[in-house]
Amino acid sequence: MAEHKEYSMPQLAEMLQHYGIRVSAQRIAVLEDIANCRKHPSAEEIYTKLSKSFHSLSRTTVYNSLHTLTEKGLLRELEIESGCIRYDIAHQSSPHSHFVCQKCGRITDMPMPDGIQGTIPPDYSIECVDVFIKGICPECSRQK
Repeated sequence: MAEHKEYSMPQLAEMLQHYGIRVSAQRIAVLEDIANCRKHPSAEEIYTKLSKSFHSLSRTTVYNSLHTLTEKGLLRELEIESGCIRYDIAHQSSPHSHFVCQKCGRITDMPMPDGIQGTIPPDYSIECVDVFIKGICPECSRQK
C-alpha cells in the first residue's frame, strides 16, 4: 500500500501558509480530516465529523474551505463514484492509485501500476492521472 504520513497541527498551518491560504481553525480542521484520514472523505462526511467539535460550523464553511484548498492546489478532487467528490492531498510525494472496496466502500491508497506513465504519447501534456481499482478488500474477503 502507498505510504501514509500523519501531519501535525503546525505542519498543517505551514501547508496553508505555503499555498497562500489564510490560516483558520476551520481550514486546519478540514485539512486535518483529509490529510490524516485514509478514507478520502466527501464534503458531507467532513461536515458531519467536524460539526460535532465545531458546533457553529456550517456546510457553507466546509464547502468554501474545500473550494479554496482545491483552487490553491493543496487538495485534489477525486470522483471515484459518479457525482460524489472526495478529497486527497495533492502534493503527496509519490503518485498512487486508489482501491475501492465494492462491499464496504473503503478507499485505500495503492502504489501506481508500473508503466502507466510510459503509455502516454510524449506530445501529450499530463495534468493528472487517476487510477481507480475496484474489488473486495482483504477484510471483507475474510467475512464471507
